[in-house]
Amino acid sequence: MKLKGKKIIALIDHDFEDLELWYPVLRLREEGATVDIVGLEAKKEYIGKYGVPAVSDYSFGEINVDDYDAILVPGGWAPDKLRRFPEVLDLVKKMNEAKKPIGQICHAGWVLISADILRGKTVTSTPGIKDDMTNAGATWVNEAVVVDGHLVSSRRPPDLPDYMRAFIEVMSK
Repeated sequence: MKLKGKKIIALIDHDFEDLELWYPVLRLREEGATVDIVGLEAKKEYIGKYGVPAVSDYSFGEINVDDYDAILVPGGWAPDKLRRFPEVLDLVKKMNEAKKPIGQICHAGWVLISADILRGKTVTSTPGIKDDMTNAGATWVNEAVVVDGHLVSSRRPPDLPDYMRAFIEVMSK
């Protein structure tokens, strides 16, 4: 178990991409990490794009970044909602300042754009937000997974195995 003792935030809102939340959460838990699902409200059920539910462990306001080793932002339509919460942007900015791993897949790049942390970074995402990523100052590449320092980005569900291998590797360092 490569990540025993590590704590990770997984952000959530309605219409998250089911696989992009659950695959990483389960893989990281298999590696021994504690993964807390964090939404606007604690103990609330959020429904994914395809109907798979997830219940938040904590609310954004209850989280102290210093208590966590990394953060994950799943894709789907949830990132367009998540980026509107100042608490979410603050969490991402603080993780970035501390150089803690930040994972983002598919449309999750919207959250990092709104947090203004992509300037000068090389990333990937769903091709649908390529222009948004480059307009935010990032260099966008069409690859399954891209690691730029503590930032790990991926395109879409078929890339999840590569994404999690890279994220676990970054977390292990």
